[in-house]
Amino acid sequence: MKSLSFIFQYLLNPRKTGAVLPSSTYLAEKMVHSIDFKNAKYIVELGPGTGVFTDQIMKNKMQHTVVLLIESNTDFCTLLKEKYKDEKNLIIINGSAEEINKYSKICNIPYVDYVVSGLPFASLPKDVSNTILNNTKKLLRKDGVFITFQYTLLKKDFIHHYFKHIDITREYRNMPPAYVFQCCN
Repeated sequence: MKSLSFIFQYLLNPRKTGAVLPSSTYLAEKMVHSIDFKNAKYIVELGPGTGVFTDQIMKNKMQHTVVLLIESNTDFCTLLKEKYKDEKNLIIINGSAEEINKYSKICNIPYVDYVVSGLPFASLPKDVSNTILNNTKKLLRKDGVFITFQYTLLKKDFIHHYFKHIDITREYRNMPPAYVFQCCN
């Protein structure tokens, strides 16, 4: 059911959805592998889609950790609200990742330890990507980490303008294979 919904959303708006199928659990595990869940107080996920990465975050997070999901697709947002209706310390916003600073302020999140992004930077307009990365960098605590994935390395230099250090790993068991970028300053 999730795959059909994902394909439908991709067909409606491929630039925003960015993929025909949801990410694999292998990619999701790799995306959250470096998160220090014992000490993370605030985690933001940008573009959670159907919740593949969210599942891993919610499975591993501590009870006190606040998780904020920002999803622009109304159908995905409705799906997420239903799927996680019983979760504590989870806030789901139907809005643009460009406004991460606005939503974190509304939710009383003073800084973010980790930002996990499922956004398709390769297909987003450059000004939108600039705004998202700039606002994300401002919100991350001093040693916070921005984690994203891309299907190519085309946006590596672009992301490098915002983050000095980028560690890249590859997940071949995703369709298509993906690169995971762990970014910090």
